[in-house]
Amino acid sequence: MARTARQRGATEARIRPATSSDLAEVIALDAETTGLAKPEYWREMFRRCAADGFFLLAVAEGQVEGFIVGEVRAWEFGSPPCGWVFAVQVRPGTRLGGLGSRLFAALCEAFRAAGVDRVRTMLARDDTVIHAFFRSQGMVAGPFIQLETRLD
Repeated sequence: MARTARQRGATEARIRPATSSDLAEVIALDAETTGLAKPEYWREMFRRCAADGFFLLAVAEGQVEGFIVGEVRAWEFGSPPCGWVFAVQVRPGTRLGGLGSRLFAALCEAFRAAGVDRVRTMLARDDTVIHAFFRSQGMVAGPFIQLETRLD
């Protein structure tokens, strides 16, 4: 039986660190999934996280199928060092095949190797897709509450 692109992407993708030559594909994948082109954001994120954090790709058949970005941060708001997930994207046609879970597991392993035992992230309250993903990874509400006010 022929496997679907989703199955191939999830099982055959190789997870590896991003390089600067991957940025165009990352920018295009993010624009495809979010509807927003943010090339400068991704260049800065790569500059920061490729050097001092983790910027991992899932590549299958020569194409970037997904990515995850994070770093170890310490002592903001009194928090001991922990891993922070800043972004995770999986190509829509590849979703639900386990690729996001593989990327998350790879990032968690990198965090463990860096000596931390907690992972945190922040997400929009109404983003049910990413909320469901992180909950499926075992993440629950943490000890901090985000507060904000408008400045207009």
